[in-house]
Amino acid sequence: MTYDIAPPAPVGMVASLSALGYSLPDALADLVDNSVSARAENIDIEFTWAGPESWVAVVDDGCGMPEKSLVTAMTVAARGPATDRSSTDLGRYGVGLKSASFSQCRLLTVCTATDGVWLTRTWDLDVVERTGEWRLLHTPAPGTSEILDQITKGRSRGTVVLWQRLSGYQEAAAGDKRMQQQFYDETEKVKTHLGLVFARFLTGASTLALRVSSCQVTPWDPFLTSHPSVRRLPPEPLPLDGRTVLVEPFVLPSPQRLTESTFAAAGGPQGWLRHQGFYVYRRNRLILAGSWLGLRGLRREERYNLARIAIDIPTEMDAEWRVDVRKATVVAPVALRRHLTRVAQMTRREAAETVRHRGRIAARQHSGPLSFPWNVRRDGGKVSCKINRRHPLVQAVLQDDGADPARVRALLRLLEETVPVPALRVLHESDTADDPEPFGGPGPADQHAIEVAQQMFKVFLSQGKAAEEARSLIRTTQPFDQLDGFWSS
Repeated sequence: MTYDIAPPAPVGMVASLSALGYSLPDALADLVDNSVSARAENIDIEFTWAGPESWVAVVDDGCGMPEKSLVTAMTVAARGPATDRSSTDLGRYGVGLKSASFSQCRLLTVCTATDGVWLTRTWDLDVVERTGEWRLLHTPAPGTSEILDQITKGRSRGTVVLWQRLSGYQEAAAGDKRMQQQFYDETEKVKTHLGLVFARFLTGASTLALRVSSCQVTPWDPFLTSHPSVRRLPPEPLPLDGRTVLVEPFVLPSPQRLTESTFAAAGGPQGWLRHQGFYVYRRNRLILAGSWLGLRGLRREERYNLARIAIDIPTEMDAEWRVDVRKATVVAPVALRRHLTRVAQMTRREAAETVRHRGRIAARQHSGPLSFPWNVRRDGGKVSCKINRRHPLVQAVLQDDGADPARVRALLRLLEETVPVPALRVLHESDTADDPEPFGGPGPADQHAIEVAQQMFKVFLSQGKAAEEARSLIRTTQPFDQLDGFWSS
């Protein structure tokens, strides 16, 4: 066997790691993974603005690292996905610290202690590019020691990950208020993201405290597990290659059972529609939030907003689920897709029925002893929404030759207040051509459309408009602009 040794060039490797697509919240979540793995009880993320000298630090009170472990942690891919890991280790490929950091900064310093002696190693990407070598520096860069001394003062153990020469801020002046505001605006996005990803670590018996710029991170529970009206459907343990994937379906309470603030919070950072679906967890750490995993026949629709399903996968099955480097995406194994689709369809049916049931209740509550003023139905693949002409108030107006203005106003207000949104949401299927078409759609007008247009024509004439002007107004009014009749001749 003949061969060449072809190690990757440091410059190209750094560029590749920097371009893995981390957002700032994703990158910081990767660093928090390491702090959780180190059994930290307190994790602080600090943002400090100083123009091009601005910095971000992740500080924990975990077990720290001896020198050999520090060097290993700073080495790119020193531990692969097959490496044995402790039960608390959230790592995957052994590149998270480096790839996440390189995506956000040019100067990475890690300072750690197990017994009061602080050890430091630094990646300066300018040095790596200039020398073409992986030179892991033993001493901090100028100006870094003062920051580290400030952070580690009074601490005897833990780890500090410090980012300097931040991407996107190297040309900013310290007095640039717009850039400063942008810098601190990121903290809100980070808090929201971490509250979602590490919610299980921040609730229950956990002692973990997670803060961003001294503000406590609030966990977000997508399943409203503490609400008495949430429905927990039977969990299913799905076997795969000798291990078990636990699937737990939830149907959230209808909006009528939630307070305004709870409803807004339950919608999540991206809204109800984007947060329906599967939530994939790996060692209690959220990997994917609100997705139907690309399973055939499953798409986001309003009527399924209450359907959310937790999936817990063992770390030993990372390869089967194709967990990516950023721990942000997964792909469902082929062997489980049929079962996951079945569970999803069942949960979606229950969620749609909850919405439908509440819609019927809302209709009865609004109408009381009277009939509901709207009739909504699907017929021939089309959704129609018609005024109920048997409603007493509608009948009274139709039979009133004098057209009492007060009665007409009352009817109009009733119609405005009772628009059948719940029923329309249940019947309407997104991504299908079932939208109601006024008077049957474009083309020749039917007799009903002509009668309405004739009444409009008489009104315009009574207001002093000429016949041609009246017809012109009708031609430019929906839906008559799409219909052919006396107004378009």
